[in-house]
Amino acid sequence: MSNTGNQLVNTKEMLLKAKQEGYAVPAFNIHNLETIQVVVETAEEMRSPVILAATPGTFQYAGRDYIQAISETAAKRSSIPIALHLDHHEKIEDIIASVELGAKSVMIDASHYPFDENINIVKEVVEYAHSKGATVEAELGRLGGQEDDLVVDEAESYYTDPDAAVEFVKRTGVDSLAVAIGTAHGLYRSEPKLDFERLDLIRKKVNIPLVLHGASGISQEDVRRCIELGCAKVNVATELKIAFSSALRQYLIDNPQVNDPRKYMEPAKQAMKKVVREKIFMCMSENRY
Repeated sequence: MSNTGNQLVNTKEMLLKAKQEGYAVPAFNIHNLETIQVVVETAEEMRSPVILAATPGTFQYAGRDYIQAISETAAKRSSIPIALHLDHHEKIEDIIASVELGAKSVMIDASHYPFDENINIVKEVVEYAHSKGATVEAELGRLGGQEDDLVVDEAESYYTDPDAAVEFVKRTGVDSLAVAIGTAHGLYRSEPKLDFERLDLIRKKVNIPLVLHGASGISQEDVRRCIELGCAKVNVATELKIAFSSALRQYLIDNPQVNDPRKYMEPAKQAMKKVVREKIFMCMSENRY
């Protein structure tokens, strides 16, 4: 693949286009060189816009400068829009560190604070990020489950209130809103029951793109219904990790003599690629660019 000179973008245009045209941009959680390669190469082949999502734990593991540099290189080698997105960040200083490095899409997660405090924190991040040409996602409501080190007990999770969403968006100036409608982080212990009526109400009252978190393990039919009802970004993490680690483990069991990462990483990448392809089809984002 030749260098096309593209740069990382923020998520404003890609999400507005998706919302208008009735598909969603997939946001895949990445952790290192190999996972970024898989996501970007597959998205390029399928002509899909894509969001590389990295949690605070991923940045701690790999280094903000490393993840930034690898993502920038991926963008330069591609002809599709690629955003590096700070997923579930809670510390403003971490967001500033990445934006200073060139990240253009951030999520500030202050959903565990009371409503007014959530608004004040998000507003501060929005003012800073917008001054640097970056877009901001926030969360209203609380998803259960685990995302890296962030664990939310089911008893502490709650759904997004449509009227509160209107006030939240108006007072913060946020670009996209993650809503809690019955999804959770991680894998589901039982069949999730999504509150489509609530999502429809939120969509009718709020004019910015909505975001579906916790899409690993949700049926294609349910995800597409969420897209129909205004979700322009769909987050996928756990299913990617399972595919990658399972294939890697099996290869090392079957080939105990192999010690070359270039050999044992390949089947893991191929297994993850299959999931990325499935999720791009699920989001109906192929052939959009």
